[in-house]
Amino acid sequence: MNDSQADSLGLSSSALPLLRDLIHDRMGVFFENGRYDSLRDRLAPLVVDRGFGSFLDYYYLLKYDEGSAEDWGRVMDAISVPETYFWREVDQVRAIVTRAVPELVKANPGATLRIWSAPCASGEEPLTIAMMLEEEGWFDRVRIEIHGSDASPAAIERARAGRYRERSFRALPPALREKYFRQEDGTWTVAPALQRRVASWSVVNLLDEAAVAVRAAAPIVFCRNVFIYFSDAGIRNVVEQFARAMPSPAYLCVGASESLLRVTSRFELEELGGAFVYVKRR
Repeated sequence: MNDSQADSLGLSSSALPLLRDLIHDRMGVFFENGRYDSLRDRLAPLVVDRGFGSFLDYYYLLKYDEGSAEDWGRVMDAISVPETYFWREVDQVRAIVTRAVPELVKANPGATLRIWSAPCASGEEPLTIAMMLEEEGWFDRVRIEIHGSDASPAAIERARAGRYRERSFRALPPALREKYFRQEDGTWTVAPALQRRVASWSVVNLLDEAAVAVRAAAPIVFCRNVFIYFSDAGIRNVVEQFARAMPSPAYLCVGASESLLRVTSRFELEELGGAFVYVKRR
């Protein structure tokens, strides 16, 4: 889209910051001032599809129309970054399975162990957790519920479908792909037995306190590689929700490039089985 086209859509400095701030307030995702072009390019097709002549019209729809929930889903589909793959940052997953899970099971014998992955994108992370638990034999010893959530409806639909291309397998050992997936028409489909290990797939906005409170009431939460797109205020908001909902002890996993040290004191950074996780013990 060139500048003249942008002008015809009302992409002036007076309209784009309004949309940027509204998305930040509702979704937590923050576009720095230098990323306005990226925001414009991602949202322009939505403006056109709605038949609007400007981004200001789209802003009014999102902010004031009570029936805009579906439009917000399209916005999240447009701005989300679906970069994920199986066995990503697997040392942290292994540490949770081999160190945290035994501790939690011992402390709560007979209880259902719940694990939440959000954002889960197209499902690779919850399925990685399920494979690791399966390989360690945990499903035979205790009742475990894994829940995968994402703010993007399109991502959740892909997760439910359970079909993946080669790019998703670039870190997964070939033996595990052969064990847990079936090749069909150029894609790999997750085996039904493994897919059933994920109890639910749901659309959840991390700034929706009611939805987060339900899922975050789990002793293990994976929230990896999303805070790099949030402002400090947005991160603090989400982490405080986690801290209120999660029991003690509880384990919060963030991405290797993410740090919570400057935004919260509710979780302590601990080394666990060769990986770092945030732990709530108080």
